[in-house]
Amino acid sequence: MSNVPKLKLNTGAEMPAIGLGGWGGTSQEERRDAWQFMLTALKASFPTTKTIPHFSVGTEKATGEAIKKSGIPRSDVWITTKLHHQHHGPYTEEYFEDSLKNLDTDYVDLWLMHWPQHSKFVPGGEDAFDANGDLICYETPVFNETWARMEKIYESGRAKAIGVSNFSVKNLKKLLETAKVVPAVNQVELHPYLIQQELKDFCDEKGIVLTAYSPTGYKNVLTDPTITELADKYKVSPAQIVLGWHVARGVSAVPKSSNEQRQKDNINLPKLDPEDVKRISGLDRGQRLCNAANERGKVWGWSYEQLGW
Repeated sequence: MSNVPKLKLNTGAEMPAIGLGGWGGTSQEERRDAWQFMLTALKASFPTTKTIPHFSVGTEKATGEAIKKSGIPRSDVWITTKLHHQHHGPYTEEYFEDSLKNLDTDYVDLWLMHWPQHSKFVPGGEDAFDANGDLICYETPVFNETWARMEKIYESGRAKAIGVSNFSVKNLKKLLETAKVVPAVNQVELHPYLIQQELKDFCDEKGIVLTAYSPTGYKNVLTDPTITELADKYKVSPAQIVLGWHVARGVSAVPKSSNEQRQKDNINLPKLDPEDVKRISGLDRGQRLCNAANERGKVWGWSYEQLGW
């Protein structure tokens, strides 16, 4: 079993390869109480915590509370948070300041643009949907403008690194046409059924670290015969096999777990033989499990073509 390594970002900072997914559910009560599973993770010596704003009320406050209750110095905890898709353009700076207040910190280690699309702004944070139930997005993307605003905050030192999420090769190329700062990280859905090799190769070439959300692929992947066979071979859980595969590929991952034992298992990973890493990669079927298009071909208001998927 191996310790969790750190991945060096293009800023020079070292980010733990395994983090804690901060998804707190859909209700305000769930998000408010998320500090409890974050606290157990911190006490289990989890190397990083990740917050994901949901609408305008995410788990940032819960993260700040968990860190405070843990007694662990702020400098020993890696905090990543995201800019919501409503907050592109002129709202960027305002909502970054809100994130710092919610987290009760004067900086974040990594700040990500959550989606390339810019959705309709609604005071109070609730998303706006059209008659079909699709997120209402502005026709012209503004992620280049938003990135320029993020760069200024990076230059101020309040975000030690900046990156993106859900960006394809297509949209990364568009971003890099005007970017002065190359994204440090691109966080995307990535698991053995969706290994994103083309995207990984592009990010490797540009010095962008890939981070996987939904990294274990749910039961779809965890019950795959190859994964369960390897779990028996290494005498670990299927989730540990998949997370070990991510680490072997040089990909960071942010599994969400509220179970204390699984939190510990997620940072105690086997070192996989190269041939087993290849076997797992061979499971790729280009299947999106977390963000598959709906019956109208939309994912959070955009088509696969717009997303570059």
